[in-house]
Amino acid sequence: MSRSRKRPEGAAVSNRTGLVLHFVRGSAFLFLLSIFCSMMVTLLQLYIPRVIEEAVDSLESGGNLVASALLIVVLALGAVLFRYGRISFNEQAAQTMMKAMRDELHARILHLPLSWHQQNATGDIMQRCTNDTDRINEFVSHQLTDVFRIAILIAVSFFHMFQMNLRLSFIAAAAIPVVVGYSLFFHVRIGKRFLVCDEEEGLLSTIAQENLTGIRVVHAFGRERYEQERFGRQNERYTDSWIDLMKLLALFWGCGDLLSGIQVMLIIVFGSVFCVNGTLTPGQFIAFLSYNSMMVWPVRSLGRIISEMSKAGVSIDRIGYILNAPDEEAAFAKESRAAAKPDSALTEEEIAELMRGDIRFEHVSFRFDDTPVLSDVSFTIPGGSTFGILGATGSGKSTLMLLLDRLYELSEESGSIRISGKDIRDIPLPALRKQIGIVLQEPFLFSRTIGENISITRSSLTSEEIRRASDIAALEDTIDSFSSGYDTVVGERGVTLSGGQKQRTAIARMLTQNAPLMVFDDSLSAVDAETDVRIREALKSRLSDATVILISHRVTTLMEADQILVMEQGRVAELGSPAQLYRKNGIYRRVCDLQLSAGEVDHESE
Repeated sequence: MSRSRKRPEGAAVSNRTGLVLHFVRGSAFLFLLSIFCSMMVTLLQLYIPRVIEEAVDSLESGGNLVASALLIVVLALGAVLFRYGRISFNEQAAQTMMKAMRDELHARILHLPLSWHQQNATGDIMQRCTNDTDRINEFVSHQLTDVFRIAILIAVSFFHMFQMNLRLSFIAAAAIPVVVGYSLFFHVRIGKRFLVCDEEEGLLSTIAQENLTGIRVVHAFGRERYEQERFGRQNERYTDSWIDLMKLLALFWGCGDLLSGIQVMLIIVFGSVFCVNGTLTPGQFIAFLSYNSMMVWPVRSLGRIISEMSKAGVSIDRIGYILNAPDEEAAFAKESRAAAKPDSALTEEEIAELMRGDIRFEHVSFRFDDTPVLSDVSFTIPGGSTFGILGATGSGKSTLMLLLDRLYELSEESGSIRISGKDIRDIPLPALRKQIGIVLQEPFLFSRTIGENISITRSSLTSEEIRRASDIAALEDTIDSFSSGYDTVVGERGVTLSGGQKQRTAIARMLTQNAPLMVFDDSLSAVDAETDVRIREALKSRLSDATVILISHRVTTLMEADQILVMEQGRVAELGSPAQLYRKNGIYRRVCDLQLSAGEVDHESE
């Protein structure tokens, strides 16, 4: 689960309209066609009551009912055709807009900095990308497009109604400001309760996602009951929040039903009186009732649109929170100077050559939130050497490499990291990362074949290159033991492979980059000692010109390094060759004595 941290909730309200228009832009023409068809359906339907009025009032004079019936059939057929166009164009527009939202959100999330992902739970992000996008799509494609149809329907209905009877029309119109008034009253309250529902559902999704991805841990530690109770408590909070929202919506719709019933009753009572005293003909009364019936639901729909606007507004803000978050390049813009120096742009070949030089950390300090991680760290990694980093958990070993790869950005006042004398903030971010191969502590494999996981770094990889990388990572024999070889599909996050197999697959994947700088962040911890030695020997013999950084808790993994850096509580505790550090009788010596029995290694032979 990601770190818990209070964060701003969504984009500014003033940006809601702009965000909706941004997504609608690609399907605007289809929405316009749908609106046109909807308006035509409304106009055709609105003319039918006038035909009925004329037919009823002409009965006394022996009017032709057949002609009226045929005209109604023609109008109905026209309405059917336009209704088909409305539905067809509207669905095409809605799906086009949904695709645009999903594509943009996915692209944005992939380019957000690591710190953003650490502050936001995966389940909540998924919630924003699924339910919230659906809600926006529903509002735009149904409620928002209905505004035009409702406006036409109300305007034309009242035009005909006022022509038939002025006083009865005022009675019908009196309901509109009341509907708008109580809808606005409920608008803010519905929005607040819906936001609570959305947040509770995000937490519920996070718990479910954690349990599914960590199912082996749940089973291994017998945590089924605990996780079930934890899920149940959150599910109860989520259910209670929806019940509270539904109670408010029930009151909202109940008020609408009461108002609609009173309005219809008044129309019938006063209309009947006007018919009796002769100010309204029977045909006009039937037509007036038809227009009023056609208008009652659209008038109530205005209230529904206002209430749905509350929900959609919350969803727009939640999506805006993602889209308005600065991507890595923008987030690092203050510290990154590469974009500000077009004259100093380097070619890819120049950057690759640059990365083969010495790496120097100069007075580097770093804090995560309010927690100090590194404090005034300085050391140099000679180009082409093998450099080891040793330290206890939380000593800052991995943070050093995350700063080197700019997964975390180092502020200007917190020191510098230089490669061949050039500050890494002067190197374009994509170019820098292309030249650094890194295997993280927790290898992540996609639910694809082993071959696809290894070749994910470059689409142009040949089978021979994949096999060569697998051989260096001591993975070839393991793959040959699988019946499908490189076509063996691994489970989610590589769950079907052992820890060592996953680590070796991740190493092979990194090796296919052919990067001049390679970082192994405790990535040999799950392999046995013999395989560890085999991998290190293969790296040394076949990648002799690359700079290799080994981070490990295992002393044997670091013993053949040219130099070893020992970290303690975010500071440099010791630095030197394995033999020098062993003679120093410090932290490294104590770790060696703990991990190795006497006579296993001879440091004096260096």
